[in-house]
Amino acid sequence: MSPLNQGQYLYSLGNPLDLGFAISEGAYNGIIGRAFYDQFMFTGPINAGMSGGPNVTGDGKIAGVNVAKRTDGELVSFLVPAKFVVELLNRVNQQQAQHKKTPKDFNAEVGQQLISHQNVMINKLLEIPLAQKTLGQYQVPVRESEQVRCWGRSDAKAESSYTVDQVNCQMESAIYVSDQLQTGHVSIQHRFSHSKDLDSFRFSQMLNNAFKNQIAGGHKDRRLTPPSCTEEFITNEHIPMRAIMCVRAYRKFAGLYDFTLLTSTTDQALMRLQSRLNTNGVSYENGLRVSRLFIASIAKGSK
Repeated sequence: MSPLNQGQYLYSLGNPLDLGFAISEGAYNGIIGRAFYDQFMFTGPINAGMSGGPNVTGDGKIAGVNVAKRTDGELVSFLVPAKFVVELLNRVNQQQAQHKKTPKDFNAEVGQQLISHQNVMINKLLEIPLAQKTLGQYQVPVRESEQVRCWGRSDAKAESSYTVDQVNCQMESAIYVSDQLQTGHVSIQHRFSHSKDLDSFRFSQMLNNAFKNQIAGGHKDRRLTPPSCTEEFITNEHIPMRAIMCVRAYRKFAGLYDFTLLTSTTDQALMRLQSRLNTNGVSYENGLRVSRLFIASIAKGSK
């Protein structure tokens, strides 16, 4: 089809909220940059029941497929470009020509696609070294790119017995598998705490309790196995720290795991850097790869 122009009118077709067939008018507003795959931004309403329906131009040509919307904004919706539909139809036609049977269970197919995606995701995230940001007395690893954004905040209330400075980084998108499962996501959190009034024992006890409360997961989520956790006191090339690694396997998709890495520095009595890395929907090898790089990148700040 012909290229779309920004501001061009488009029309989404579907069955919003199961109320019956409806047409939503909106406009094409370009390709989303903060995604691993091309997505069109559609400035128009897409509601539950319209997902998978076509989005067409004024002359009836397919522009894309309704896929999602932002719930924290107005009329910010997303389309899968039509080229991916064409590729999918061509693949089905090829399979039919080769007399291949359509599988009854698509879990294996979805699993293989998720395995492929996580490899692209990790390679993209690590194609250049992690950036370093100063946080208190430390240098912490972050990643900010088209797919990941970072922000910080400080909590330094006058009446508080300690201060906290924080940096967060998070991927802007995840892979939607079902209403209960979105995967293929990476997030980073660093918290630098500095005591003003507490003694070293009370400060350490308070932060240790907060550290333990972050350990991931339980036994109620049937999509994943219970977490298997390992705790060690380690030293990278720069700094001693306490580290806890928790890993959970996907029950329906063999070879996929969620990793949670928690670290806490142990070199200062009244200062503490606590970091968290969540790597969801990755292979075991890639989960270890990212975790090792993350640990190695934590360092003392320059004096």
